[in-house]
Amino acid sequence: MAGMVAAVFAANRGISTVQVGVDGGIVFSSGLFDLLSIHPIAAGTSWKDPWAGIESLVSDMPEHPYGRLKSADIRAAFEEILDFFESGKYPYKRREGQNVEVITPLGTTKYTYCVPESMWQGVLAFEQKLPCLLVDFSDMNGFSAHEIVSNLQDQWPGLRPLSVPFPGAAKGSLVVGDVLARSLELSQNREKLGREILPHIGEAKAVGLPAVLGLSRSREVIADLTEQIGVPLFEIPTFSLSIPGLRLVDVFDRQLQKKGVLQFPQDRVLKVTRGQDGTFTAGAGNKKIQYEIKSKGIVLATGRFWGRGLYADRKQIRESVFNLPVTQPSGRTGWHNEQFLDPRGHAVNQAGLEIDDSFQPVDETGEPVFENLFAAGSILAHQDWVRRNLNGAGS
Repeated sequence: MAGMVAAVFAANRGISTVQVGVDGGIVFSSGLFDLLSIHPIAAGTSWKDPWAGIESLVSDMPEHPYGRLKSADIRAAFEEILDFFESGKYPYKRREGQNVEVITPLGTTKYTYCVPESMWQGVLAFEQKLPCLLVDFSDMNGFSAHEIVSNLQDQWPGLRPLSVPFPGAAKGSLVVGDVLARSLELSQNREKLGREILPHIGEAKAVGLPAVLGLSRSREVIADLTEQIGVPLFEIPTFSLSIPGLRLVDVFDRQLQKKGVLQFPQDRVLKVTRGQDGTFTAGAGNKKIQYEIKSKGIVLATGRFWGRGLYADRKQIRESVFNLPVTQPSGRTGWHNEQFLDPRGHAVNQAGLEIDDSFQPVDETGEPVFENLFAAGSILAHQDWVRRNLNGAGS
């Protein structure tokens, strides 16, 4: 996500840009945009006001990457990326200066800052505790309306569950998210689904479904189904392969291409050399170098272990492209606490690259490794981004 956003910012400023890297974890993200939800981690303190939360975080942890940014710059960056998605016809909703509460596929709730338009009616319905019908597909694993209703019934007594067969699915078969999403882009399947749901609306003022309502045409799918059932419709994030995550990838691909960004989404940078003139030559490809890219600068946003920006051997954690110094516990025994669900988190999740105020990776003396190398995203040290809910695309 950080690399894609960096490409947007660069292209918006007229910088000739090449993006290399696989989609990584974004296809498993919920599609929510977090700013800051939880601090301190051990106490599990949630913040309704994310900006106040950031102030508290930076006061307690000045080494956190947020400590190197001005509030005005963070706000401007959010505005710019939201404008980008608006232009890509995948708009986001928010309450200026406040986190909102969304329900999860576990039947819990979490704070986030921006939600896809397709989920916004769920935010409103939860806030007002409106009578609501939650629908799942009997042919789909990993999402249960009955489980969500059971877990939320004390907070939201007006919820009712409904399980329906997915239109066109063979009896006894299992369907997966991307198949469902593409199938619902066919009007005949939407009509069948609408007929399944309509008799059960009753007093419901909104209907929630798993986030599989179309891929590139989700606004059309939701508008059509809303008209059929006569009440607002909203999506709930799912596990496994995430349709909102795939939508993000689709928007980035389409819009970055329009902005003239050259993309190699199936490849990785395998080797980088630096010439005497300071320029970089990046050898990229799939399993072997297939082409080279010469650039005046690089933004390293390769992620952590999942994205292969970091890797671990039996002794230490290393950075994959430049072999940059990685801040980490002194030995493997210090990576994890004894309890997997320790409320303090694990030290390994704070490992990453040290940077200066310009987000340049620095060496052990605090000096930039290269004046034209920058780093962004989850590869940076001092941020347990999953547990603190401050990643670009929330979990």
